[in-house]
This record gives sequence, C-alpha cells and structure tokens, in this order.
Amino acid sequence: MPTSRTPSTSGFEQLLREAALRVTRPRLAVLTAVYGHPHADTDAIIDLVRGELSDVSRQAIYDVLRALTNAGLVRRIQPAGSVARYESRVGDNHHHVVCRTCGTIADADCAVGETPCLTASDDHGFAIDEAEVIYWGLCPDCATISSRSSASSAPSSAVS
Repeated sequence: MPTSRTPSTSGFEQLLREAALRVTRPRLAVLTAVYGHPHADTDAIIDLVRGELSDVSRQAIYDVLRALTNAGLVRRIQPAGSVARYESRVGDNHHHVVCRTCGTIADADCAVGETPCLTASDDHGFAIDEAEVIYWGLCPDCATISSRSSASSAPSSAVS
C-alpha cells in the first residue's frame, strides 16, 4: 500500500531496526532521499545524500541501496533502456507507466481484486509471487508537445 507521507527520522530508525539493520546516518539519508524522490536514479540519490552528508562516498551509497533493497525497504526498478531507479513503495505488486520521450515514471496500481497478472498461462513450475508490468507511452506534457508539433507539420488541405 502506498504511503501518503514520509516517515520521520524516528520512523526510519524503526524501519531499519525491524529489518535487522543498524541505524546509520547514510542509511537514514538514503531512506529520506528515496521517500522524498520516488523513482530517483542512483546519481540523483547520491546528490541528495551528499547534500546532507558531504563526506559519504559513492560506494557507501551504493552499498546502502543494496542493503535496503535486500531488506525489502526500497524497491529497485529498471525499465528497458533506463538506469536503475529506486522507490519506497514496496510489497504491493504495483506497476509503472514510463514516458518514451522524457523518461518520467509513475506508479500504476495492479488490477483490483484478484490479481490476474500473477496467474501465468504456464508457470513452468515456478511459485510466482510478483509480476512486473511496465506500460509505455507519452506523459501528458510530452503528448501535448507531440500533438502540437504534429498539427504544425501536417500538410495544408486548403486548395488555392
């Protein structure tokens, strides 16, 4: 279930403890960055964390992202042709919509009720517990720009 607000520092500390992870300043800073900037890529997260903790290394941030992902506190997604991105919405089998032009990513809830996306036509013996669906298209801003440029480049139908 998506959260409507970012937890406080004490909330992040509790999340880390419940996941059996030590509470450290880099982990708190990375959680704050991921919760505050859904679908941010690694470079953006590094910039955000370094804005708060200037002495933390890139490798430390990569290590924290890996630990948080492995603990299920953040989710790593990587749409085709895109760099890895991170989000705090975990455990609800939601999907994503991605703009082909600008790369904007938004959450798309899975089907309500029975989740047909978890029933494969042939599961090959796998115990399926998650499905990843990515919808591709144009975001509203890019669709508007695209329709404007198509209209201005369309041949005139007026006869002289």
